Formats: sequence, C-alpha cells, structure tokens
Amino acid sequence: MEKRQLHKSVISWIVERKIDYMRGTMKYVALLSGGKDSCYNLSHCNANGHHLVAAATLAPPSGKDEIDSYMYQTVGQDAIEFVARALEVPLYRCVIQGDAIEQNAEYGSRSAGGAGVLGDETEDLYTLLENVKVHHPDVQGVSVGAILSNYQRVRVEHVCRRLSLTPLAYLWQRDQAELLSEMIAAGVKSVLIKVAGIGLTVKHLGKTLNEMQDTLTRLNSIYGLHICGEGGEYETLTLDSPLFKHRIVLDETEVVMHTDNEFAPVAYLRIKQASLCPKESSMDGRVEVPPLLEDRFDELKNVVENSVIGGYETSSGGTYQPTNRPRCIPDHPSTHAVGSWLAIGNIHPDSSLNSGIPFEEHVRDCFIRLQGILESHALRMADVTNITLLLPSLAPKIFAAANKIYAEFFGVSPPSRACVGVDLPEEVNVILECIARKDNTRRALHVQGLSYWAPANIGPYSQAVTVEPYVFVSGQIGLLPPSLTLPSPPSFALETALVFQHTDRVIRAANTAGGHVLLALYWLVDDANTKHTRRACEMFCEKTPTLFLVVASLPRGARIEKQVLVHTGEFTVPDGDEDTFTQVPRLPDFLCGDIHAEHTQIFRTVDFLPGNVHVECDMTASSEMILGSTRPSMLNWQVSRFDVPGTSPLLEADFSSGWSSVSRVLFGDRDIPATTYIPCRYIGTQGSDEQWDWAVALVGVS
Repeated sequence: MEKRQLHKSVISWIVERKIDYMRGTMKYVALLSGGKDSCYNLSHCNANGHHLVAAATLAPPSGKDEIDSYMYQTVGQDAIEFVARALEVPLYRCVIQGDAIEQNAEYGSRSAGGAGVLGDETEDLYTLLENVKVHHPDVQGVSVGAILSNYQRVRVEHVCRRLSLTPLAYLWQRDQAELLSEMIAAGVKSVLIKVAGIGLTVKHLGKTLNEMQDTLTRLNSIYGLHICGEGGEYETLTLDSPLFKHRIVLDETEVVMHTDNEFAPVAYLRIKQASLCPKESSMDGRVEVPPLLEDRFDELKNVVENSVIGGYETSSGGTYQPTNRPRCIPDHPSTHAVGSWLAIGNIHPDSSLNSGIPFEEHVRDCFIRLQGILESHALRMADVTNITLLLPSLAPKIFAAANKIYAEFFGVSPPSRACVGVDLPEEVNVILECIARKDNTRRALHVQGLSYWAPANIGPYSQAVTVEPYVFVSGQIGLLPPSLTLPSPPSFALETALVFQHTDRVIRAANTAGGHVLLALYWLVDDANTKHTRRACEMFCEKTPTLFLVVASLPRGARIEKQVLVHTGEFTVPDGDEDTFTQVPRLPDFLCGDIHAEHTQIFRTVDFLPGNVHVECDMTASSEMILGSTRPSMLNWQVSRFDVPGTSPLLEADFSSGWSSVSRVLFGDRDIPATTYIPCRYIGTQGSDEQWDWAVALVGVS
C-alpha cells in the first residue's frame, strides 16, 4: 500500500501545568462566599465522589460590611462562620488586603514562570489557600461556584495552578434559568442579602430564591437581568443546602441603604444575629446532574452507532507497513510571513543531536529553535497562536515528558494545540509547526477546572485562541468532562458525539456569537472509523473543507480528535466613502468538486507541495495518484471562502477547467507557504469513501 501523507500549510494551524487527573475521589476545600452558587457547587462535588474537608473565605477589613472587590462577594461575611458550622468543617479566613491592580482578561504573564501580580487582591486568595494546604496537605481540589465570570475563573485557576490544586467548577457555563430551578428543586434555601439591579428593590431583601424565581425570570425578559445574578444584580446567603448538617436562622437583620435610586437602588442586609437549628428532615444530598449530551449530539451518537451496527466498519483493504516510514524530511524549518502573521513549519531537533540523549532534550531543542526563529522576526513565544505537535507515540510517558518541556516555554494563555502520534522517520522523534502574530486583541480560552461543560486542558495549551477574525480551536478528544476519562466501556459513537459537542461548546465560549468553521481535520487511529465519522458530518450538515486522517496514536488512547479553524464572519468594509468603515456579517461559500485528468503532472509523495491562496480562503485538496499507473488521476477540491464587497479579491480560479487552474492556485509565482510533512496511514475527504495518496490543507489569512 502506498504511504499516505498530509502536506499542511502552517498558515492554517498553529503551557501550562500538567494536571493530576484522577479517576477516583479527591479531598477538597470549599471556596465559600456563603452564596447560593458556592454552596450548591458543593453538592455536585459530592455527586462526583469528592470529599469536603475544609472551607475558606476572604473577608473585608474589620469594621466594614462590604468593599468594592472585583473578585469576591464580601456582603454577608458576618454570617459566613454559620455556613461553615452548618457544613461541620473548619473555616479558614483571610482579610482582603490587595486591590484589583490587574483588571485585564488575563492574569499573570504569558512568559513561563507563573508568578502573580504583587499587591493584587488575587494574591490574597493564594495566601488563603496556601494556609489551607499547610493544615490539610492532602487537599487536591478547590470548589468554585463560578457560572459565567471569566474574570474570576481565570484568577482562581491561576492560583490553583501555582498550588497544584484542581478547580472543581461544576456550574461553569450552565444555563442560568435551568440552574436556578435545579437549586430550588434540590432544597437550596438562599435569601437575597443585596440588591443592585434594575427592577430589584429593598422589599426583595430576605426573600428566598423560590419566592424570587418568577420576578427574576420576568426581569430577565424585560431588562436582560442575569437570572443567577452573574451581572452583580443581587447577592445571596444560603440558609440551607443538601450538604448542610444544620440550617441557619437569621434572628436579627438590618437594612443598609447604599444608594437610594428609584429604579435600581443598592441596598444590603446586615446580619446582626444568627443561629443554627437542627434540620427538620434529612436530605440525601442528591442533585440533578445535567445530561452528558445535548439532544442534537445524542442524536449524532445514534447515527454513528447505527453506522457501526450497519456494517460500515469494513476496513479500507490496505495494510500500513512500518517500512513505509518516511526516510527523510527537509533539514531546515519552513517559514512564511503574510502581513503580521508568521507561519513556521517543519521544526525538528538539530540533526547533530545524539539520538541517545533523552527524549526531553529533543523536545527542548525544538522549542529553542522556534524561539530563535520568532525572535528573528521580532516576535516572542507569547505571540504564538497555535501549535501542532507531532510525536512518534502518545504513550503516557512520552506525552507527559513532552508536556513537561512544553510548559517551560509558556505562561498564562498558552497557544491552542493539536497533538498527534505519527510515523516519523526513525532519526526524528518530534516535529512541530506554529503560527504566530503580535496582536493586542489576542484572547485565550484556557479552562483548567473540572466541570460538565467540556474537558479541562490535559496539557499546556488553551482550548481556543482568538485573533480576530480567527478562532484557533485545539484538538478535542472524547473525554468525559467531570472525570477527564474516556467512556467506559469504550464507545466510538460516544467519543465522536463528545468530540462534536466539545468543539461546539468551545467555539461558543470563545466567541459568544459563534462563528463559521473554515477547516476541519479529523484525526483517527483506525481507517474503519472514517466511514462512521463521515456519517456524523453528514448528519451535522458540516459543509467545510474536511480531511479524515488516520495516524498512529492520539492523546489518552482516544480514537478520534477534531481540530477546527473558525472565522467570526465579521468584516470591516468601507461605508460609502473612504474615511468611514462599518462591520458587516457574512456567511462563507462552500465549493467542491472532482477533477479527472488523463495527463497530469504527478508530484512524488516525498515532495513538498508549495502554494498560496487568497485572503480569507480555506482549502483542502486531495488526490489519488498512482505512479506508473494507466488509470486516470483524480483530484478532489474543497474551498470555503467569503465574498465580501469592498474587500480584496478572493479565490478567483475556476476549478472546473481542470488541473492547470488548480496548480495556478497551489503553485502560483508567489512565495511558498510554510509547510510541514505529516505522514498519515489513511487520508479521506467528505462526499466519497475513496482513500487518497496525499492531501494539501491551505489557509489564507489577512
């Protein structure tokens, strides 16, 4: 069988601590504000098998009921001791001494090192949890009640990473209306102790969530008020919860008016006296756990299951032979700049390195070489947007070793990443490629906590990095988010459904308006599963340039990994005259077809295919070409492009006219893009079960 290969322009693709992922339980500390979210999250920690050993809280200085903190709920601190006593765990307190010095979306440096910001209130949390670890050295997790606030999540995760703690954030990205209903149904009794949102008044202080649900829902529909108060519209104090051993009674309170506004007064309850009482009935502590899959992804799982049961699992008929390993690769990295973008491909260890030195040194040499290339273009590691890491195997020992070195070169908000195991030449055991851009608007979605939402990163990478108008999404595998384990018993159908759902959720979290997938790569380890993955794509109506690529191994023993590039669909175009501009949304066009050619110039599979494409155009091209064969060659092409009036011309070639027009696009007289050779055991595309000898994935950027 001919060996397969993927030529991938790095213009299309481009750390962090290694989390100690556990299959069992962990002891954890509750980060308590006393509010509904921090208390209800404890029930989900319990439902996932974790054991509460302590509570911790940050309080305002003595003599102050409340301070203006970006991070912490301080109102209700006069009753927080009763919450800990109701839980029957020790309480650790620390006074907030810092200010919100670093108010940007990121906290800390993108450079490796991991230090915090001196004098910032976030460092008070570090001091608090460090003290907890002194008294409870076996604590491994921190319960966090964050639902929507990236600002809070990023800072808590930064502190947890430095202390080798895992955030447990089971409310993260949950639908607020559903969440409020679940809290009430579970027996959470929380009362409003502060109001600060339009439509809420002093009369609402002291009312329970059950009493306020209709009002909050109505204010949400009228004014967009966050039903769970994520916009700071109200704060709560929890008097009873499934894990409470006692209930709290407020014996005496006092209303404090902060701002007397007719439409949105700011007022809070001062707790002057409270007590604990035995609970009338025992709660079993059970809570409603959200379904693993949304309805549409559950349907997708059924489609894949039916594909497997229906007998589509027959293999391609070819057997990959180890002797088909590529014998050599180009000696030097491949670079290409397009405006402010820089693509670097084919980075591998210096050939002078002794093959007997530790694997870690080979990885380190790659990143040192990358660092040097970036510096020669006035860029830093912090400017890297996306990385593809190719290893000879993703066995746990190799994957962990690579991540350990990888983390030495990145701090907060590391680049997105895809990591796959491929059949590298015997003398090469790591190759990487990346794309970088110096851009002050760069945003990273870097979620490190366990939740029901999507998997925390299992290496030093971000789930997605946005550099407008592009969103680079890391390769997603089918892990169960609460445990970071693969489905057991194994199920390719469930893995596939999870991969689709994870990708969708990451895209929506990275860019609230969503976006348009311009290029999709499905990495697989069994060519039989390409057919089932095609069925999933057909059911999901994915019309985008797509490749199905079978490689040697994937992280954690996964059988499928999905990597996508997304465009926001937003364009800035001239508005009538040359001096003004406006934002316009656009949908991409998807074009595809086949070309049959009796006489075609054949490029050997060991060659690199140079080429270029126009702005905002994403393309895959794959071809079955048998050297010396009399059979006609065939090329399948797929293009996703935007046609936006007022912008520069896009892809202009007419693909219907044959190979010559395609070659003008791929091999035009312009500069050759950065390329990386990726050996694949099987290559396929959408719309056909044919397997291909080579493929090219190209992306043009503005």
